[in-house]
Amino acid sequence: MPRPTRMPDRLRRVPWPLPQALTDLMVAVVVAVLTGADAAVNGPSHRQADWLTWLLYGVSVAVLLVRSRFPVAVTLVTGAACAGWALYGHIGELLNLPVMAALYALAVKGDRRRTLRTAVIAAPASGVVSAVAGIEVAQPQGAPLLEMLWPLVPLLLGEVVRARRELLAEYVDRAARAEAEREREARRKVQEERVRIARELHDVVAHTVSAMTVQAAVALEALDARPELARAAMRQVRASGKEAVRELRATVGVLRQGQGGEREPAPGLEQLGELVERVRGTGLRVSLHVDAGGRALRQVVELAVYRIVQEALTNVIKHARARHTAVSVAAAGDVLVIEVSDDGPPATAATAVEGYGLIGMRERAASAGGRLEAGPVAGGGWRVRAELPSEAA
Repeated sequence: MPRPTRMPDRLRRVPWPLPQALTDLMVAVVVAVLTGADAAVNGPSHRQADWLTWLLYGVSVAVLLVRSRFPVAVTLVTGAACAGWALYGHIGELLNLPVMAALYALAVKGDRRRTLRTAVIAAPASGVVSAVAGIEVAQPQGAPLLEMLWPLVPLLLGEVVRARRELLAEYVDRAARAEAEREREARRKVQEERVRIARELHDVVAHTVSAMTVQAAVALEALDARPELARAAMRQVRASGKEAVRELRATVGVLRQGQGGEREPAPGLEQLGELVERVRGTGLRVSLHVDAGGRALRQVVELAVYRIVQEALTNVIKHARARHTAVSVAAAGDVLVIEVSDDGPPATAATAVEGYGLIGMRERAASAGGRLEAGPVAGGGWRVRAELPSEAA
């Protein structure tokens, strides 16, 4: 059974993000320090910081504390404050940091469509404010076309970060789904293996124990009156026990693949004669006809034939109360037809219940690519009929 592979370490070691409120607080502190330092110092030819400058500064920094919760509103407030500084005549290289932080959060927390809409509005607005401020204060604020570019920088950076996070989340989710699928597949294979083991043990043990029970009953009844018959029955019990041990060892050998040692081949058409002889030892008359058309059959087909006949004969011994059973294995075109019928009394509700034996026979036929039907026959008796593909090995 394949071992489930672990999730790649680069996907498992995703850094644990800081609480969003703490991140916003840290960003607000950094922006406050840099923007405040720039607002406090201005060129002699420009307006110096006054109460309006510090009011706009305080509002811009304060709203950054909720930029992750309300990115659009924070972008509008910080953008208006930045425009107010420019139109008021206060010039600084870092006065646009609050609105840049807000634009970054808007891109990270939104989607591509909202980012594009914001870029279409923010870039022209920045150019217009730059042009108007330069006219009003008679002091150039920078080329309007260049001023249109700076709002695009935080938007582009936020879009890249958001896309990377989404891609990483998709990778993690895909890896988790793949691991879950591998676990489901492993459980399915374990279940199939358990069913196969149960079917193998049932086919071996049920048949042999049923035959040994009948033979032991014959020996007990004939022990005093016919000791020779009793001894023959007990010899048959011993032979059946040895056969059961041999088949169990073969089954265990198949299950312990790779452990070394030689294993006996799985039973097939050649062993049907020995199987029928053991069943005859219980007192049931069994006729056997085998004609595979001279074809070399696949091992899985031969094993399915043997197990189907074995289980059908076991059911006859246990349930049918029949005197004669006919076993036929014959090729019909590209199909190998297996029939086991008996002359027992009509089936009752108790004997018609489908047990593990019939389920196992159907699974055997399906594993070889065929199908199986079983049911009572008009006038009495029971018939099992299976059709398996007889392609050459």
